[in-house]
Amino acid sequence: MVRTIRKIESAVAVLPTLKKVAAYARVSNAKDAMLHSLSAQVSYYSNYIQKHPGWQYIGVYADEGITGTKEIRPEFQRLLNDCKNRKIDMIITKSISRFARNTLILLETVRELSALGVDVFFEKENIHTTSGDGELMLTILASFAQEESLSVSENCKWRIRGKFKEGLLHSTTILGYRIENSVLKIELEEAKIVQMIFSDYLSGMGRNAIAKKLNTGGCMTRNGKEWLDGGIDRILRNEKYAGDMLLQKAYNYDHITKRKTINHGVLPMYYVKNSHEPIIDRDTFERVQEERNRRTEQANLKGIPRNTYPFTGKIVCSRCGKNFRRKISHAGSKYAQPAWICTTFNSKGKKFCNAKQIPEDILLSVTAEALGLKKFDNMVFDKKIMKIQVPEDGKLIFEFSDGSTVERTWQDKSRRESWDDAAKQIASERQKRRNTICQQQQER
Repeated sequence: MVRTIRKIESAVAVLPTLKKVAAYARVSNAKDAMLHSLSAQVSYYSNYIQKHPGWQYIGVYADEGITGTKEIRPEFQRLLNDCKNRKIDMIITKSISRFARNTLILLETVRELSALGVDVFFEKENIHTTSGDGELMLTILASFAQEESLSVSENCKWRIRGKFKEGLLHSTTILGYRIENSVLKIELEEAKIVQMIFSDYLSGMGRNAIAKKLNTGGCMTRNGKEWLDGGIDRILRNEKYAGDMLLQKAYNYDHITKRKTINHGVLPMYYVKNSHEPIIDRDTFERVQEERNRRTEQANLKGIPRNTYPFTGKIVCSRCGKNFRRKISHAGSKYAQPAWICTTFNSKGKKFCNAKQIPEDILLSVTAEALGLKKFDNMVFDKKIMKIQVPEDGKLIFEFSDGSTVERTWQDKSRRESWDDAAKQIASERQKRRNTICQQQQER
């Protein structure tokens, strides 16, 4: 018997594979005209891709108000991730400068996409990156785009520095003021917040306490964010609130990264006295600077680098994920009481994390017990303990370098026990000091 084999052709027609196409659009600032341009680009590419036969529309990725010299662009990064996940075969963009003005970033990105089999088409230059001479043309044209960016940047710097020489402010987002014709004008509602911050600080409140007060009252920063102690300090030392201006405190390091750098004498600075209406009278401002210096000296922090301790970076709050830090209550006095406190609780308050602080003497004792020691040993601790988790108040979980864990509990002194003669003396001295400050303010 002879065996025969006959091929039976499929009766179902094989559909052609559609090319998955996306577009990328970008504008460098969020002005209305630019946003209108971005909207027009999105609309144009959406229609253009969907009407093209053989193309599958994936979407338009658009970044608003972000310079092309920055590698980190949310939509740009999402576009690259989708390419890596094989969701896109081709990208269409208006021009090289819209994609990137940094030659290095451009070439690295194009090569990465080419390795994934993704073609990038630049409409203005009529270049496909997968073509034979695509990369050569890109290198030449991208260099021109980068030089254009440098030229624009230098022109802007020249204009801004010209304003500084004339004692004029270029821009600012300072709380309490708005710029009108290069002059600061008071924003009344925000000015009240600034005045409260200065008043609270002179009454004895710390920066953290002021920040907590503002956050609890629902008062946000100029940028709509929560207050931190650093933001309070920047307000307290800003000469603009006293009616003066120090111009060119910082400058852009280069036109590629746009990174701000503190001006430590690299460029001239200009101090303008009585340049605008003050929110804080000069006497109050000077007293705040004296108080800031006094507190710095009292805490013995001036000119001394930040200390590290055995527990630094090892105690983790399970509630918010932040580390605990060392804090000394009544620093500089004989009643100083070191403890370890969650950084979120310390900076933002109980509303954001209600983790209880751990007195350092108790922490040392419990850690020694977990290590099987009679007394805490720094070298043994550093070698054996990788991390200390704080899942809840009164409980510590020690994670050892060998992967094992040990759980320990601790109990703080009761409120009645802690209210000893020393605590009473501290409270009495604090109240006397507040009364003295209030009396001095009334006399002034």
